[in-house]
Amino acid sequence: MTSTAESGPANWSRRQWLQAAGAAAALGAAGPRAKAATPPDLSGLTLRIGTYKGLWRPLIEASGEGKTPYRIDWRELNNGVLHIEAIQGDALDLGSGSEIPALFAARQKAPVRFIAVIHEDLNNQATLARKDAPIRGIADLKGRRVGYVRATTSHYYLSKQLAEVGLSFNDIQAVNLSPADGLSAFARGDLDAWAIYGYNGQLARTRYGARILKTGKGYLSGNFPVYANPRAVDDPLRHADLTDFLLRLQRAYVWANGNYLAYAKAQSAETRVPVGDLIELFNGRSNDYALGPVTNAALRSHQEVADTFLKLGVLDGPAEVAPLWDRSFGAALARVNPT
Repeated sequence: MTSTAESGPANWSRRQWLQAAGAAAALGAAGPRAKAATPPDLSGLTLRIGTYKGLWRPLIEASGEGKTPYRIDWRELNNGVLHIEAIQGDALDLGSGSEIPALFAARQKAPVRFIAVIHEDLNNQATLARKDAPIRGIADLKGRRVGYVRATTSHYYLSKQLAEVGLSFNDIQAVNLSPADGLSAFARGDLDAWAIYGYNGQLARTRYGARILKTGKGYLSGNFPVYANPRAVDDPLRHADLTDFLLRLQRAYVWANGNYLAYAKAQSAETRVPVGDLIELFNGRSNDYALGPVTNAALRSHQEVADTFLKLGVLDGPAEVAPLWDRSFGAALARVNPT
């Protein structure tokens, strides 16, 4: 079965729609009278969820949202491409990542749905210069060795920052490196500048004195789609447990914004990243973390990324992202203000 971007599962029978409505009502997605409805029995279900080290798993547990009526099988996959591949192979029900793997999935018309949007920090995605490099702005990158990670957010925002000052990738010595290899190259002095995200950028600043030239704010949307298995989306009972988990995750983000020390401790226990470094990243955030429903703005942003990557030659043809976005969880998620 398939889902439409506007209305969710398109091929359900009348019986399936009634089952889904009852499940959603029991989870609080309907009106006040629905609170008396018998909740769906999710006890026999297992939700296979992709997680990144230090993210959803410790967040759900530390926030007190871990007592689910279904079993969670956590599967650690540390990039969005792996999440989508696992969903395509029916080895995962839920995952997440940036807009970039999602646009490749759209180009391939892959069996995956994007069912919600996580809003994350943009200040931890930055273009950095070495402390001793005579680089004061993006225009000074001309002719310089600049590291980045191809087909990721760093590729996207670096291209936008260069274009803003009349440059392109042809004007720099662009070096495609994994985050770990990029950090090593930066530390050795093999790079003059580096477009990078997450904790590796933090290490470049704290260990090697890297200077921030520009962050991703104003160049990235901050939208990180939640990826879902269409088989789960199209099954009324599994749709109900996906809804339940999304609501728990939504509440957990609200909790984390007000209890970040507790969350940082849980993250540190899993990642071994010092609590102080995690707190510093949080204190420098561009905005609070949140999870919300699919919006028209999210679709427009995603399409803009696809169109930009087509111009950069990263995609081999146009990608229409709208058919893979699913709004069938929107009513439940919109009931809670994600901020």
